[in-house]
Amino acid sequence: MQVNVETVSTVQKKVSIEVPVELVNEEIEKAFSAIQKKAKLQGFRPGKAPLQLIKRTYADAMRNDVMRRLFQQTLYKALDEHKIEPLEAPVIETELLEAGQPFKYTALVEIMPQILLNDYTGLVAKKEIFEAKPESITAELTQMQENMAQMIPLEDDAVIETGHSVSVTYSIAVEGDPEETSGEQETTVEIGGKKLIAGLEEQLLGMKAGETKEFTLDLPAEEGEEEEPVKRGIFTVTVTDIKRKELPDLDDDFAQQLGEYETIDELRTKMSEYHEKYEQDRIDNDLKDRIIQALIEKNPLDVPESMINRQLDHMFENLKTRLKSQKMSLEMMGLDADGFRARFREDAINKVKGGLLLVALVEKENITVSDDDLAEQYEKIAAGNPEMLDRIKTYYGSNNQAKQSITAEIKENKAISCLIERAEITEVSAEQLKAA
Repeated sequence: MQVNVETVSTVQKKVSIEVPVELVNEEIEKAFSAIQKKAKLQGFRPGKAPLQLIKRTYADAMRNDVMRRLFQQTLYKALDEHKIEPLEAPVIETELLEAGQPFKYTALVEIMPQILLNDYTGLVAKKEIFEAKPESITAELTQMQENMAQMIPLEDDAVIETGHSVSVTYSIAVEGDPEETSGEQETTVEIGGKKLIAGLEEQLLGMKAGETKEFTLDLPAEEGEEEEPVKRGIFTVTVTDIKRKELPDLDDDFAQQLGEYETIDELRTKMSEYHEKYEQDRIDNDLKDRIIQALIEKNPLDVPESMINRQLDHMFENLKTRLKSQKMSLEMMGLDADGFRARFREDAINKVKGGLLLVALVEKENITVSDDDLAEQYEKIAAGNPEMLDRIKTYYGSNNQAKQSITAEIKENKAISCLIERAEITEVSAEQLKAA
């Protein structure tokens, strides 16, 4: 057997194999002999048909069988001898198999790139400075007030004002086309929310419960009809109910309804702590992404297509799971599988590159994971829950694959910390970071 290996790229090799004619003939004879024993041809008992007739009738079946066996006998032997480890099944191209001729074929093999991690100290990256934002806490408290608001019915003679919650029945007819009408419908709106057709809220101001009013407004153009003449809608609206929103006071009683807080100041303090932790985690994760990107730029490498595809598959499944938990779908985002892969391909490539470079760094720096490291990670996952901590320890202690996965994650985090410790980090404001 003759084997020639050609380097196509850092992640692909082309292996050309020529199987000697003796082996080809031997396998062809074996294949026809096996076919002859089982063949059922009209006019002959099973196993009694002439060999020449078998060869004419089952030539294609013979070729498929012989090529399959020749691949099994020669391809992985050649790869092993040349120390080539394929990431996926090779892509094979063959010449026509013929008796009395050597059989030639090529295999395009994807391989793991050789990673020469040369430049990973002194990486340059920017880090956002944490800035406390009291206005964010105030906005969140205001939203909590809104969520806990009570709707108080108003007296019969009350008139609609901004801020009121109003229930109405209405119908809309298109001016000049009485056949085009919405029919009677019901809705509840908050006056001042600016969620209705322009001018409609203003028409409701001053109305009372039980009052009916008719007026005309421009209707918004439907999609695809922006160039058409503006339609006028004749609105017939009846007010059925008026309520005012009563917000709870931001006092100690308010805080006590939300958990183990005695005062509103205690609630504000705890919210500030949560906000700071969330922001610090976000900033740290952003810095990790930036330092990995800097590592990629300093150590360019090619990545196999199969690894990119697997990363895209993983990202796609994660997105579908997150959307499902939010009762959303890809279609609601204007995406399908092909659109997702096209849009996030570069992200997937960078994730693969970053992962490979971090693995190389783990090996180069001989980064290890101790029992204390594992224990600390278990406690992070348990988040202070002793019962959960016991279950986590049992799970990882009995599941070797899961333990290997979390060990790899710890090593990767240590590698990123190693990069950050040796990097040139410049702290900038959020505005400067966005402008960069």
